[in-house]
Amino acid sequence: MTTWPVHARIDGPIVMIGFGSIGKGTLPLIERHFAFDKSRLVVIDPDDKDRHILDERGIRFIHQAVTRERYRHLLTPLLTDGPGRGFCVNLSVDTSSVDIMELCRELDVFYIDTVIEPWPGLYFDAKASPAARSNYALREALLAARRRRPGGTTAVSCCGANPGMVSWFVKQGLLNIARDIGIEFDEPTSRENWGLLAMRLGVKGIHIAERDTQRARLPKPQGTFVNTWSIEGFLSEGVQPAELGWGTHETWMPKNGRHHPHGCQAAIYLLEPGANTRVRSWTPTAQAQYGFLVTHNESISIADYFTLRDGDEVVYRPTCHYAYHPCNDAVLSLHELFGNGGVRQQNFHILDEHEIIDGIDELGVLIYGHAKNAYWFGSQLSIDETRDLAPYQNATGLQVSSAVMAGMVWAIENPQEGIVEVDDMDYRRCLALQRPYLGPVIGVYTDWTPLAHRPGLFPDEIDVTDPWQFKNVLVR
Repeated sequence: MTTWPVHARIDGPIVMIGFGSIGKGTLPLIERHFAFDKSRLVVIDPDDKDRHILDERGIRFIHQAVTRERYRHLLTPLLTDGPGRGFCVNLSVDTSSVDIMELCRELDVFYIDTVIEPWPGLYFDAKASPAARSNYALREALLAARRRRPGGTTAVSCCGANPGMVSWFVKQGLLNIARDIGIEFDEPTSRENWGLLAMRLGVKGIHIAERDTQRARLPKPQGTFVNTWSIEGFLSEGVQPAELGWGTHETWMPKNGRHHPHGCQAAIYLLEPGANTRVRSWTPTAQAQYGFLVTHNESISIADYFTLRDGDEVVYRPTCHYAYHPCNDAVLSLHELFGNGGVRQQNFHILDEHEIIDGIDELGVLIYGHAKNAYWFGSQLSIDETRDLAPYQNATGLQVSSAVMAGMVWAIENPQEGIVEVDDMDYRRCLALQRPYLGPVIGVYTDWTPLAHRPGLFPDEIDVTDPWQFKNVLVR
C-alpha cells in the first residue's frame, strides 16, 4: 500500500516528547495520516542516538530533557509557535503527564500520551509508600485535574496498546459475547449501560492477556536487559506494586493485599512488585500460561468504568488485571534482575525489526465468567506483517504507535472533550483507524479455567466452587 489515507489536519505545531522505540514508530504514522506543516514539527529527547531519522527528513530535533524545572519554559514557545492549534505527543518517560497535560490545556493545545508518568524518582523512592507509588495514585491525580477544570481542549490519557486499545477490545468483545449467547440488547451508549451489559452477561473479570513470542537471531547476553519495548518503562512499572481492579465476585484477598483509603475504590494493590508476581491466564497461541501481574492504568480504569452503584454501594464491578508474558529474553532478563536483588543490568537493548527472526505479539482481553466461560479477543500481529506495514518498530511497537495515531485523530474530531480516558472514547472509530496495523484480529472461546492443568501432586489451596476467583488465578 503506497497511498495512505489522511485522516485529519493539524493546523498548529507538533511537539513530540520522546524519541525512543514508540516515538520512532509513531513518526511515520503521523507523516502518513495527518496533513501538517513539517517545518513546525519538533522532537525533544535527551538521547540523540536516532536523530539521523529526523535529520534525513529535515525535522527539527532538540537534544534536551524535559524537566520539572524547565518544562514550561521549553514547551510553551514551541507549542504556541504560529497560528493554529498545536498537538503535544508525549511518548517519554520521566516527565509528568499531568503537569504537561495541564500546560497544554492552558495553551489551548491538543495532548496525548500512552501512560501517566511522574517526574523522575517516584518509582524507586524507598521512602514513598507502595500506595504512593501506585498507578492508582497517578490516575487519581489525573482525575483530580479533570475535576478541577472540566471540559476544554481535548487531552487523551493513556492511549497506547495497553493501556488504550485493550479498552476498545473489551467493548467489542462484550458485544460479540452477547451476540453469540443470543441475548437481545441495544448497544450501550453510556457508561452505566456498558456496566449493565457486562453484569447481565455474568462477566466476572477481564485479563489483559498478552504473549510476546518475538525471537531474536542472537540469544540474550548475560548482564543485558533485553525487551521489545521501552526497558525504562517496563522496569518502572515492574517495581511498582502489583495492582488489579477488584471485582464484586471476589471472596478472598491475599494477605498482602491492600485497599486504598480514598478515590474511586476500584482497585487493590499487593505488597510485592508486579514483575515478580505471577498469574494464570490464557491466550490462543500459547494456551494456558503464566503471566506477570504488572500494574497498568487499564486494570483500574476498566474496572472503574464498568462499576455499577446503588447510591454508595457497589453492586457490580469486574476484576481486571494484566497477565503479561513478555518475550522470552525479557523473562530471562527479569529473572536475572530479581535474582541479583533487583539491581539493574548495566546494559539495555530493545530488539528492532531487523534482528527479530520470527514471532508475534498476541495482545487481547480474556473476558471470563459468562455463559460461554471465557472469550479472548485481540490482535495477533507478527514481525513479518509489521515489516510490511511500517518502519522503525517491531510488532509490540506497532500495536502502540497505531493506537497513538487513532487517539490523535479522535482528539481532532472531538476537540472540546477535556481530559478523557480511552474508555470514554468512540471504540468503533478508534479501532477502525487502528485496524489496518493490527494483523489478524480474532475472537476465540475457551473452556480453560485457572483450575485446569494442576497435577495434584502437592497441597493446593483453591476454590472449586468458583474457578474464576483471584485465589485460583494468583500463583503462590
